[in-house]
Order: sequence, then C-alpha cells, then structure tokens
Amino acid sequence: MGGVALTLEHGAFVDRHIGPTHANEVAMLEQLGFKSLDTFISAVVPSAIAMKEPLEKYLPSAVTEVEAIKLLRQMASENQVFTSLIGTGYYGTVTPAVIKRNVLENPAWYTAYTPYQPEISQGRLEALFAFQTVVCDLTGLTIANASMLDEGTAAAEAMTLARRNFKGSDDAIFVIDSSLHPQSKAVVITRAKPLGIKVVEVDIKSAADISGIEYFGVLVQYPNTFGEINDYSDLAEEIHSKDAYLIAATDLLALTLLKAPGEWGADVAIGSAQRFGVPMGFGGPHAGFMSVRTGLERSLPGRLIGQSVDVHGNPAFRLALQTREQHIRRDKATSNICTAQVLLANMSAFYAMWHGPVGLKKIANRVHGLTHIFATALTSKGFKIANESYFDTLTINVESADKLMKSAEELKINLRKISQTQVGISFDETTTVDLLNQLAKIFGISIDLSVQGSGLPKFAVRESSYLAHPVFNTYHSETSMMRYLRMLSDRDLALDRTMIPLGSCTMKLNAATEMEAVTWPEFSALHPFSPANQSAGSRRMIKELSDWLVAITGYDAVSLQPNAGSQGEFAGLLAIRNYHDSRGDKHRTICLIPSSAHGTNAASAVMAGMQVVVVSCDELGNVSVADIKEKIAEHGANLAALMVTYPSTHGVFESAIGEICELVHAAGGQVYVDGANLNALVGLAQPGKFGADVSHLNLHKTFCIPHGGGGPGVGPVIARAHLAPFLPNHPLDETAGPVTGPGPISAAPFGSASILPISWSYIRMMGGAGLTHATQVAILSANYMAKKLAPYFPILYTAESGLIAHECILDLREITKVSGVTVDDIAKRLMDFGFHAPTMSFPVPGTLMIEPTESEDVREMDRFINAMVEIHREISEITVGAIAVEDSALRHAPHTAGAVVNSQWDRRYSREMGAFPAPASGLISGELIGTAGKYWPSVGRIDGAYGDRNLVCSCAPIESYA
Repeated sequence: MGGVALTLEHGAFVDRHIGPTHANEVAMLEQLGFKSLDTFISAVVPSAIAMKEPLEKYLPSAVTEVEAIKLLRQMASENQVFTSLIGTGYYGTVTPAVIKRNVLENPAWYTAYTPYQPEISQGRLEALFAFQTVVCDLTGLTIANASMLDEGTAAAEAMTLARRNFKGSDDAIFVIDSSLHPQSKAVVITRAKPLGIKVVEVDIKSAADISGIEYFGVLVQYPNTFGEINDYSDLAEEIHSKDAYLIAATDLLALTLLKAPGEWGADVAIGSAQRFGVPMGFGGPHAGFMSVRTGLERSLPGRLIGQSVDVHGNPAFRLALQTREQHIRRDKATSNICTAQVLLANMSAFYAMWHGPVGLKKIANRVHGLTHIFATALTSKGFKIANESYFDTLTINVESADKLMKSAEELKINLRKISQTQVGISFDETTTVDLLNQLAKIFGISIDLSVQGSGLPKFAVRESSYLAHPVFNTYHSETSMMRYLRMLSDRDLALDRTMIPLGSCTMKLNAATEMEAVTWPEFSALHPFSPANQSAGSRRMIKELSDWLVAITGYDAVSLQPNAGSQGEFAGLLAIRNYHDSRGDKHRTICLIPSSAHGTNAASAVMAGMQVVVVSCDELGNVSVADIKEKIAEHGANLAALMVTYPSTHGVFESAIGEICELVHAAGGQVYVDGANLNALVGLAQPGKFGADVSHLNLHKTFCIPHGGGGPGVGPVIARAHLAPFLPNHPLDETAGPVTGPGPISAAPFGSASILPISWSYIRMMGGAGLTHATQVAILSANYMAKKLAPYFPILYTAESGLIAHECILDLREITKVSGVTVDDIAKRLMDFGFHAPTMSFPVPGTLMIEPTESEDVREMDRFINAMVEIHREISEITVGAIAVEDSALRHAPHTAGAVVNSQWDRRYSREMGAFPAPASGLISGELIGTAGKYWPSVGRIDGAYGDRNLVCSCAPIESYA
C-alpha cells in the first residue's frame, strides 16, 4: 500500500531569505563561466583574506522560524515588565493600535529607504513635514529637522551648532545646567572632549549663576530632570547680550501646557518625541528632535524636509539644504549624521494627528492633574517635595530611599533613586488612579481625587495656540486615520513593492519573523534605567548577539550602544584617539581617508578631533598604495588612523588590503574598516583577522534591521582586544561597557535595544552556513547583473579577474556626453517602470551603483535588467537624432497619472510610452511593471533649487487658509 513520506522538519529559513533557487544559481554561474559557487567565490575573494574555517564552527546551528519565536518567547519571559516611574526622558505611552498596525508593523513604512528620490517618497515626506510642524509649533521656533537620533545626541549636536556659529573667543566654554538629565550630560561631555570644548556644570537658577563666565552656549532642561519649571527669560537676555546661544532640552507633552522655549528666548530646543506614542523599548529607537530660530537653519544637523514644486507647479516635498550635509561637505559638514529616526518620527507625527491639539492637551492635563493630586496628598502628610513647581515629576524627600524603592518593587513599580534621601516619580499617559492608590500605600498617605489646582507656575502657563493646521484636526476616527495612512504609503515606493537596488545601502529582506518580537511588551515596555534583574532576557539576547558578531567579524569586543552607523564610526575613531592618548601619543591626529569613502567618514573623523588627509584611488578604483606610502612618509609621526571601506566603495575586493594595513601599523597608526559593505564578507573573510583594528557594523544593512524610510539604524562598534578598553560605557549602567571607556555615545546604555531581536533572529535562523551562502549569492547576483548590463552600460571598476564584489558601478559619463541623458534622467525614468533608482553619483559623479543583495530573486533582477535595457534603447533614439533629449520620455520622467490623462498632451512620444514604457522592446508591459501593478508617482520631477530658495519646512499657519 502506497503512502506519502512523512517530513519531520519545518522548511529552512535560509530558503525563504535567499531569493535565487539552486537552479537559478547554476544558471547564473553558467552565464559567468563557472561550474560551482565555491570556484566562483575563490575567483572573487582574495585568497590572502579568505577564512580558513567555516563560519558554522563559531555559531549555533540554524533554527526554523517557529523555533526562533519559541526561543524569543523564552528570553522575553526572563524580562519583568514593571510600571516604571523613573522618567529622565523615558515615559510610558500608548501606541494607538491604528498606528501600531498600519505603520510600525507595516512593511510599506518600515522597508522604505531614505527619501533621496522625493518623487517616490511623498508619503513619508509628508509625515516628516508634519513631525517638523509638531516640533516647531510646540517649541515656538521656526525650523525643525526631520528628527535626531535621541535626546542625548541632540544635546551634543546643539552644543556643536552653537560652537560653529559663535563669533567670540575660541576659549569660550559650554555651560550645562546641573539639573539636566544625567545621560544627556554624559553624552555632551563625551562629544566635547575630542573637540577640545570645555564643559562646565552649573546649578542655574538665574542669570547671576553664570555671570563672569565666558561661554558660547548654555544648555538648560525645561522642566528639569527633578521636575522643576524655571523661568529662563532673564537668563536668555543675559546670554544674548554676549552673542551666545541658549539651548533648551524640553518635553513635547509638557509644552502643550507650558510656554514654548522660543517664547522666552531659547535659540535651540532639543528633546525626545518618545512619549508621543513610541514605546520605551529599553532605550530606543526614538525620534529625538531639534528646532532652531531663524538664521540657524543652515547649521541645523540631520535631515530637513522642505516644500518645493514639481514641473507641473504642484506642491511637493523634498530633502532641503542638502549642501550642508556630510556627503557633499564631508569634513566641513554640520554633522556626521546621515540618517534620522524616520519610522519613529512618523509614528510621533501620526500620534499628534490622532489626538490633535485638544486630545494632546487633555492627556497632558490628566498627567498633570494626577501629579498634583499625588503632590497634595504627600504634602498634607508632611512630606517635603523638593521642586516647588512641576508638570509630571516630583522629587520627594524621604527618610530612606532604599526602603521605599524596595516597597515599590514588591508592587512591581520602579521609582527613581536620586540620593539616599530623595526619590523621583514621573507620571505619564499610562498612569491610572489604581496606580496612585498603590503608591499611596507605599508612602502611607491617602488620595483625594477631588483636589483642584496646579503645579505650573503662572509665568510658564502657555497662552499661544499650536497644531491648528487641518492635518492635526481631521483624522480622529479610525476609519479616516487608516485611510490617510494607506494614502500616504501608496505614494511611496518601498521594498514591499519592488527591488531597491541601492549600492552600499544593502536593501535586503526584513523578514516578518525577525520583526515579530519588536512589539512584544516584554521587550518594548522596559525602561532603560530599570534595575538590571528586570531585563535579564534582553541582556541575554544582547550578550548572544554580541558574541555572534564577534565570531562573524574576527574581532574581540563589541558595543551595541551606537544607534546609527555614524555613531559607530565616531565611537571607533574615539577608541583609536583614546588608545593613542593612553600611550602618550596625543600628537597622533591625522586620519587618512580614501577619496571614494562615505562622507560620514570624514565628518566622523573631525568629530573625534582628527585632521582628514585624503588618499587618492588608482584607475582600477583601488586605494592607491603609492599615495598611501607618500602620505605616510609625510604624516607618519602624527598618523592616527586609516579609514577604509572593504570591499571598497567602488565595489571590488582590493588584493592589497593586507599590505595597506601593514603600512599603517608600521607607521604606528590604526586601521578602521567601515562595515558598510560587510554583506560581501560574512562567512568569507573577517576584518578582525586580515589587519583591521576596529569597525562599525550596520545592523540596518547586513543584519536585516529595516531602514524605516531613513532610520532607525544600529551601528555597533567592534574592535580588537587592544582597543576594547576604549569602547563606549555608560554612567547609569556599569554593565554597558568598560570602566575605562570614554563615556556614552548614545543616551541609552544599549542604544536602540528594542530592535536587536531582528538581527538576533536573522543570525539564529540562518546559522553559519546560511549566512555564508547569503554572502555568496549576494556576490553572485551582483556579478550576474553586471554581466547582463555590461553590453549597454560600461562597468566602471572590476578586479583583475573581471569580477566585482557585491555591487557594481555603471559608468554613464560617456552616455551623458553624447546624448545629454543624465543619471537623474535615468533615475526618474526608472520610476515609470516601478523601480527605485540605484545609488546616484556616489562614489563617482555621473554613475549608478547597483547592489541586488541575496534576497532578490532572478525574476526581479531580470525585470530591472530589462527596464535598464529599454532605457538604453530610449537613449539610443536620442543619440541617433530620432528625438531630442529635451523632448524625450527620459527628460519628462516620472509620468504622473494627471500628466498622462491631460488633454493638452503635446509630447513627441505617446502617452502609452510615457506611462507604460517598453512596447517597442517586445517585452510585455506587465512583466516590466511587475506583478503588483502599475506604480504611479504622485508628483512630477521636483524643482530642488526652488525649494532651497523658498525654504518652507513646516505646515503653513491656519491664517493662510482664510
């Protein structure tokens, strides 16, 4: 009797993650002239750096998706979710379900890329524009950026902004109020030291407290970390009389009731939007914010969304004032930040829309009312509250803080221990009357809910309006909000619709199973400063992920604290700087950086107090060994480091990498390998073994954390043993780094801890063999695409073998010369095919850099190749004179539905050719457009210069609608 064989094992995750099948791999190898994947990889990766042992020897074996979730559940169960009233910038909040499901858990939002191509990013740009409006309105300042990495780094960035703009003495210092959140103090001090900025802490109550001090900037907290609300208007006058800058760290929810910082004289406002609907997440990710007064916009760090117009005269959003950023200005940039916290900023913007100004004020009044009721109950029983005024935070004098904290912990409540005789309590949106009654038992008091009154001082009561724009007063029903979110996501082109073939940015699959645990309360509801025993599961995950990253890279120690690649770069260079200083080599400040490097490299070197010297590349795109020798001969005695990306930014494995490392080490320098291209190394080569001393890793590239429309990211810094003592640490968590560390790089001890389950899951489900196979296929796919595209577009750089690494550069400079068609034209035309453009003009102007990653299947790669072949045909029509470039579909791209149905169509090509390209090629339009159907850009080509000349970065005031 016949039967079906019983399968006992679930399917392997590796087969879900990697797009090409085994049959596809064989066919691609055949195209390239190889019989096996191993022989192909041997031809690509220099034997001198190849791993001698397989990666699976160092990592646990792969588990299925079901098993991974089970393991995550076990770790989650080791965490204890207490009600944390610790405050200090982290608060309980309610993420509205409509936002949680339709944004945070929706790949249309979390798989999008940084909006460099604005025509296909109008949805998230509109949301970020709204975020900027929220910040501007609530802080009372004119320009806000599209988010910062967190509150602590925003404070540090504000310090450097003030330093750049100050016209006085170079010896002027930076003053910070002693009542600033402790983690913000620490991040500011970490950042100031390598720049030679002296930071002085002062207990600031009035202008008299800083008289006689020569300063360029002053940073205060409003309300301060102990809950007090101080009047800083006289302080502002004093600071401005010295042409210095007043920076206010503040709280958006409090500002719905408190006078805006811009109204009492602050030049800059910074803070965190976390309590606008984003879980605490053991420290992140959260959207920090920064707003500035008029005149400081060109010094503003990070992304800035501005309004412009498209070719049809319609309003459209775009990134504004990009010439101030690191990819253009490099070592003279306003900051090294090349991302924002877009996903989280969007959530906070939607939270503000969902509640509107009335709803936000209602939440704030409720929080303040409960605080006042509890304060009244305390004082009526003889307790002394140290802060005379308050919004949500009370600092209470007690006989024994430890005894009180222990009683609270027995009720699963965390209080803040300020000293042996003081505890802090911060109330929030999630606070209930039941919680107040539990606290009353701890303090031995009784609650009277009928108490009226306020803890807000009269000078601080807000009278100005905010969020009057219709976008904040429309979407209050779930139906309307759900549809608004859908409308915005439909305007964007994310990884859930199409391949995003960006070179260097590694836009790969962010699997649903990897994402699942992020919103579990056991991971998302933890306060970063809660007692360590409450986060045992998260700490075990951090330890396991750290161990795996060390094994994969061949280094010795890692810190997961940096919450962006830029922060990881800074941490790595700071480790080098402090290593040299510890050896008495303070004069070693020269950092060699190849001309092809990421712009963040140069900006990070300057932040670490180094001087950038550029190293040229040879005609093959490799770092010039001859020029490195010349630069070492010139600067050897003062050489601190070489920063190099490997495989190179040009997409090739440089065979001379070992020699380059030896040259730098012989001169007494250290080698920093930028981890941007690690997706070509995992399982094949280890930077910690082939000569590098330190790297940062992009968990939002190689290890599957989604880009989120331009953030969140995680950029761990990983180093060899001699640099390990100089990795980041944290004053509020001794387990977060070595005691000899430089201080914190980010506000939270473990950075963006709540998204680490994504990378943990990826590594655990792939295993060593799966990770190695992913790297092999990423390199194979890139070479397959290069081979197919080479007859139409020259490949700029290859190794001597004619092969590339994980990405290839198409050289369009000759095509532009003979046809007038630019990389911009091709990028915009690809939108008509439903594709995001490759990386444009980086690292070489006039080129496109393509990286397919391992997770794109052959059908999608072929669809892109066919689109590029069709674009080449359109270019050929221009070069033979059949149509002028100005009249071509390329120059008019992208084509909106409105343009195509316009009765005034007078173009030299058909409507069908504009909107549904490729009939002349014999390809089926549907095949090129993709199974998802036609994507219509919502705007035409955007005029960037107009937007910079007419800078509009927040919603117009409601009066303009009259």
